[in-house]
Amino acid sequence: MIDDILKFNKQFVADKAYEPFITDKFPAKKLAILTCMDTRLTVLLQEALGLKNGDAKIIKNAGGLILSEKDSAIRSLLVGIYELGVKEIMVVHHSTCGACHMSYSEFKPHMQEHGISEEVLAQWEAKGVADWLEGFHDTEASVRKTMAAIVNHPLVPKDIMVRGFIIDSVTGALTEIK
Repeated sequence: MIDDILKFNKQFVADKAYEPFITDKFPAKKLAILTCMDTRLTVLLQEALGLKNGDAKIIKNAGGLILSEKDSAIRSLLVGIYELGVKEIMVVHHSTCGACHMSYSEFKPHMQEHGISEEVLAQWEAKGVADWLEGFHDTEASVRKTMAAIVNHPLVPKDIMVRGFIIDSVTGALTEIK
């Protein structure tokens, strides 16, 4: 598959198909979006929000979550704020998210099938892997928790607007979560 992508890319560059996407590193709308890595949102999210290339910084991870105050998502948001001029943040989770059902107890047998040893698993269990790989069970509550992690982070300025939403994974309809 990667070889097919590389072949496509060579032609993409040769055809100068990149030209409509040329922009700079600064988000034109001064917006950052923290969302899920779900494949259904790859194009749908930007289309449903009316965003074009260069309008927003889009940060994606499994579930669109912030797991700790030094999490890579919060780091990316801080870079967006202090280096790239972000003034507003949207937290956008989505319907039927796989992270709603994630749990270490379900991952562990798959890890073992892929050759991860009991010794390594025990080491990671001692480091709190069960909490780290735990998903969430209430999408609205997860949006609120993620928003609170941003708003209450000591390095996020109080003048940054943070709002939360759930996007329908099929229609793109947004529901705001207060």
